Amino acid sequence: MRRQRREIEGISLSFLDVISCGFGALILMLVLTKVFEPVILEDTVENLQGYLAALQQELFDIRGETKVLNREMVRKEDKKKVELKELAELKADFSALQSKFDATIDKSKVDNVIVGRLASAKQSLTAEMEALLVDYKRSLDEDKIGGIPVDSEYVIFIIDTSGSMYNYAWPLVLQKVSETLDVYPRLKGIQVMNDMGNYMFTQYSNDWIPDTAARRRAIIDRLRTWSVFSNSSPVEGITKAISTYYKPGRKISLYVFGDEFSGRSIQQVVDVVDRINRADTDGNRLVRIHAIGFPVQFANPPRYQDTGIKFAILMRTLCEKNGGTFVGLNDFRY
Repeated sequence: MRRQRREIEGISLSFLDVISCGFGALILMLVLTKVFEPVILEDTVENLQGYLAALQQELFDIRGETKVLNREMVRKEDKKKVELKELAELKADFSALQSKFDATIDKSKVDNVIVGRLASAKQSLTAEMEALLVDYKRSLDEDKIGGIPVDSEYVIFIIDTSGSMYNYAWPLVLQKVSETLDVYPRLKGIQVMNDMGNYMFTQYSNDWIPDTAARRRAIIDRLRTWSVFSNSSPVEGITKAISTYYKPGRKISLYVFGDEFSGRSIQQVVDVVDRINRADTDGNRLVRIHAIGFPVQFANPPRYQDTGIKFAILMRTLCEKNGGTFVGLNDFRY
């Protein structure tokens, strides 16, 4: 009886083990089937096809933009070639103009050298040469360059420093002072004052500025920014220049630069200058008076132009009576 019971218990345990393994296998199959469902695979394939279509469309767009950019680049290359050709033509034109300009400058330099040498020769006549020319009757224009006598050994500039001159005509004033100095290769002395008798260089008050290349450059450099009060009447500067610097034997020329006369009476100024710059028995004055008129009045309304006309009348009269030349410019710009 015991033996039979043991056999029945052994069979029952083995059956339960088989049943448990079977259930475990079924559960594992269900799990695997749930993870790899066909629906999930189909959805993944559809998504990949949509992404591929989007990439293809983007590729087409990029190719279209590339064609547009290539056309733009070709147009820019063509434009660049045209501009380079135009630039080469402009360079050729510039080279031709530069050659003409250089030739003109060289000719001007040669002319200036010749004029300078002529002026220097006129200033350096020896006593022997003058003795040989005693009986020679000289032409009225022989000692003139550009209509202005250049026989003086000393030069005094009297410059109107009023606002109208400084604001409108100053670059041209610089040019005319430089040109005047170039006419005199060698001078014994130079002086610069404004129309009221104020000195440009106070260290040379009542004295002469030495005529050196450095001093000439200093005069032009200082003149660029020289702005002092002026009443636009040259009578003070003229009278001070004559009374301070004239001495017997000195050949002096005054150069008056201005644009207007603000005084009331032209005749009164002429009379004052006559008393100071008196004439000798031969009619020669103590100093020559030259003048350059700058037509700044043309920059103002007509009602303000009478002072410019008065300056021209005054200086023309003074120059004629005092052995000088009046030059009226036709423009006040450089």
